[in-house]
Amino acid sequence: MSNRTFARNVFAKSMNGDHHSFLPSFLTALGSQNKTKHFVTEFILLGFSAQKEMQSFFFSVILILYLLTLLGNGAIVCAVRLDRRLHTPMYIILGNFAFLEIWYVSSTVPNMLLNILSETKTISFSGCFFQFYLFFSLGTTECFFLSIMAYDRYVAICRPLHYPSIMTGKFCVILVCVCWVGGFLCYPVPIILISQLPFCGPNIIDHYVCDPGPLFALICVPAPSIQLTCYTFNSLIIFGPFLSILGSYTLVLRAVLRVPSGAGRAKAFSTCGSHLTVVSLFYGTLMVMYVSPTSGRSAGMHKVVTLIYSAVTPFLNPLIYSLRNKDMKAALKKVLGLTTN
Repeated sequence: MSNRTFARNVFAKSMNGDHHSFLPSFLTALGSQNKTKHFVTEFILLGFSAQKEMQSFFFSVILILYLLTLLGNGAIVCAVRLDRRLHTPMYIILGNFAFLEIWYVSSTVPNMLLNILSETKTISFSGCFFQFYLFFSLGTTECFFLSIMAYDRYVAICRPLHYPSIMTGKFCVILVCVCWVGGFLCYPVPIILISQLPFCGPNIIDHYVCDPGPLFALICVPAPSIQLTCYTFNSLIIFGPFLSILGSYTLVLRAVLRVPSGAGRAKAFSTCGSHLTVVSLFYGTLMVMYVSPTSGRSAGMHKVVTLIYSAVTPFLNPLIYSLRNKDMKAALKKVLGLTTN
């Protein structure tokens, strides 16, 4: 009897009874096979399959990108922390966003670099699901932060006289805490549901991160209800903040178009330009990956799109925010020692 057939029979029997006893029943049945059946204890992440020369090129480019991302976002965090002129709600949120980007890129890139150098390219079962949890929790937190940044711009442009009374320091701290805590509370249940499914081989993931799509392809038994639940949950996480951002900027656009002077409209748009660019980069690639139809899309395309929103976007964010903001540019020059003022 094959691994898949054995796992399917055990899974079906446990599902016909008390579903809470699935894991004990599964492990007991597994033990009764006298260790003749092998179940997955680690995964192989193929990463960027290429010749050794190309592997070296990928390693160098990704390492430089990673170090520059840490430098750029770290500089923004330090600038917001050290420059009192930036102790306002907009920059406090931006500083937290930059701090988030450091962790977001660090949840995948170091392991990606090790994978390029590794001969075995393995990751443990628990390590794979921990990376899955960390990567998706940080990504969810980023969605929440982009949403509150859009709300901050809405209040600043549409209700400028009420901005100081609405975006108080206390309310800003509450919003930031909700983003961090909410982002990390969203994914434990989906992670547990997927990790308790039987994986009996093969254990090869044609990716460089542990992603739900490739993981679902490796389970031994059909689990359509869990797949539907996880994909529905992902859609809510993506579209909830996105609709909030869309609503905020619809109101902003309506307010800006009512401004009589062209200079006033240009100034209003300039305050939103950086954020809109970041939203477009992040959500554009995210929706291509998780919302658009995946049929006919190669594994290589999955890797490229994932690399864009997980590594390239965090690298570009400091450039986008600093190049379009005079106060931030001045603070960054001071932090980096490029000015004597």
